[in-house]
Amino acid sequence: MKLSLIMSWIGVRPRVFGGFALILSFLVVLAGFAKVQVEQIGGTVNELVTSAAGDAGMSQARAALLKGLIMAAFGIGLLVQVAFKIASGVTPTVEVMGVVGTLAFAANLGCLALLWRRRGDDINMRSAWICSRNDVIGNAAVLIAAGAVAVTRSPWPDLVIGLLVASVFGRSAVQVVRDASRAVAASG
Repeated sequence: MKLSLIMSWIGVRPRVFGGFALILSFLVVLAGFAKVQVEQIGGTVNELVTSAAGDAGMSQARAALLKGLIMAAFGIGLLVQVAFKIASGVTPTVEVMGVVGTLAFAANLGCLALLWRRRGDDINMRSAWICSRNDVIGNAAVLIAAGAVAVTRSPWPDLVIGLLVASVFGRSAVQVVRDASRAVAASG
């Protein structure tokens, strides 16, 4: 496959998959469970930032820095949401977790596949790949949590998975912000 075709698909990604993620986010908000809600909204915001960065001619390093900061914000948001869920004790809806998690996993796996060969091209492609990788990890975790919630009939598996995914967001955010900050400083 030619690079121009891959880049075309990636350029379309914010519009196609961003809209898909917004729909998933709405469904997740209705379902009221901890992890996917923040992660899907975060993925959508990341896609919009990537698109806006390209449209505005923003430097790749600055776009990656912004994405890293957004990752950190959503990791913190996920921690707040988990704390709220602990306080309320609401058990998530397993069926919605399973359906939405499966659809999101498939969509994000497709995005990750498109980015796989280009993840080392530049800092912006790497940050986009890291965001997509986090989405795939998060979606797989949601599917595991859905199974565990179904078996235990307890919200705790979802909450534990939410905390683990928040740590993935945090670790990735630190990595992207550190790399992007160095690139911004080097570019003057």
